[in-house]
Amino acid sequence: MQNVTNEFEFSAFKIALNRTKISFFYKGIYSSSKSEIFEEKILLPSPIPPEIPNQLLDKVLFSLHLILGISYYKMFSTSNIRVKSGELNKAQADFWNAVYTKGLGEFFYRNSIDFRGLIKFPYSQNVEKSSTILERSNRSLLGIGGGKDSLVSFELLQKLKKDFTSLVIESNHSYPTIDRMMNFFRYPTIKIKRQIDTRVFEKNKRRNIPNGHIPISAINAFIGVFTCLIYNYKYFIVSNEKSANFGNTKYLGLEVNHQWSKSIEFEKLFQTYIKDFITPSVAYFSLLRPFSEFAIIKMFSSYPQYFPYFSSCNTNYKVEYITHSRIWCNRCPKCAFIFGMLAAFLPKKTVLTIFNSNLFQDATLSTLYRQLWGIQDIKPFECVGIPEEINMAFYLSYKNGDYKNDVIMKLFEKEVLSKISKPDQLISNLLIKEDTNTIPKEFRSIVSQIHI
Repeated sequence: MQNVTNEFEFSAFKIALNRTKISFFYKGIYSSSKSEIFEEKILLPSPIPPEIPNQLLDKVLFSLHLILGISYYKMFSTSNIRVKSGELNKAQADFWNAVYTKGLGEFFYRNSIDFRGLIKFPYSQNVEKSSTILERSNRSLLGIGGGKDSLVSFELLQKLKKDFTSLVIESNHSYPTIDRMMNFFRYPTIKIKRQIDTRVFEKNKRRNIPNGHIPISAINAFIGVFTCLIYNYKYFIVSNEKSANFGNTKYLGLEVNHQWSKSIEFEKLFQTYIKDFITPSVAYFSLLRPFSEFAIIKMFSSYPQYFPYFSSCNTNYKVEYITHSRIWCNRCPKCAFIFGMLAAFLPKKTVLTIFNSNLFQDATLSTLYRQLWGIQDIKPFECVGIPEEINMAFYLSYKNGDYKNDVIMKLFEKEVLSKISKPDQLISNLLIKEDTNTIPKEFRSIVSQIHI
């Protein structure tokens, strides 16, 4: 008989005596009175300094406890949520309701879960809004994920001689792709290690347990701010573009966006939450927010030193890692998208060297490209750009003629090309920088100096 979940509990968090490990505990309670306890750990490269105020440490770890819990909550998806590790006021509860509902939108959609009224974090009217000031040094942590975006930010920060350190967050194992890249440019790097309870993977393999996407960028955002606080950094910089603001589909009135935790909506919510409920002394923002994927790919194309090392293919970054020698699988939406985008800006020989293959010759990718072009089904549930971006990249490749005999380019010519109106204007629009007030003033000069 299948257990029915009655309650999900955020139980407690605990700092180890050596102050290099934090444990986070969760409990799923069944109607049969049985329960399951889960433990996730964060491992630090050096101890949490004693001068960090306990009040501030409690605030940030409490928030970390809540965001890390999303990996465990989704297995139970109950409306009965108990928070024992701290208290929330209504504004905080509203934030967590939004993060869990929108961050799990794809998960709800794929598992046909009616989320309406499901996520209800408890709150107390007696909890006041408070945050703690702790002056941090005027330097930055830059999140590195192994793909093109963080490398563009890396180059921009270096060019203007900003004081920054790279941050790599590992989940249950190291990522050889990122390690190779970090070894190549030998830049100061902090590594934070997540140890997810392995029973999550065991349960995810069961047919009766719902499984799917979680807002990993939201988790990384909280870990990044925590790392800034304890290791004395003022800014946590990520590399999310404006194309991440666009969703994949609608479900029960909700826009489902695979990239919601990379969107401007999440960025603004998170900035407010950090300032109001943790500390105004650390800021989180995306340096690439004003730019489209199209513009970022064009910028990245001028950094050939990274071509042998970078990879946007998510087979490299899965929590359940499978050893393989290739850094591009050449089968997934990310590979298809990045190949199509780079083909617009790099010589054909260079693109084929990066991927060790010509994806435009692979007829089995036809359906995937139709989805990316926006003419079949919905946009793939991956971190890919909008149809206008890939269509304009294909248009440029088509004009160039290097791929004219390839099956995917012939398909584009037959099914998409005639529908494109005023391509030069569309390309100009994709290269426009959007104004944004989410970037701190001292970094806006970086954006203003970029000419694409």
